[in-house]
Amino acid sequence: MAKWMILAGCLLIAAGVLLHYAPWLFNWFGRLPCDIRIESPRSKVFIPITLMIILSIVLSVIVSLFRR
Repeated sequence: MAKWMILAGCLLIAAGVLLHYAPWLFNWFGRLPCDIRIESPRSKVFIPITLMIILSIVLSVIVSLFRR
């Protein structure tokens, strides 16, 4: 279990470095079809439905590959 936690931490650090030094790699975030964005003068709501579905499928495939 500790090895998985270390790996997850390293992946989060790598994602943070990418977000800091290469933010243009994530310009597509929030612009996918079916993403809900509601903006009013007082508040903003963003629900990334398409991104959640894509991440769910990718993570399911990765987990199923590691379980074999």
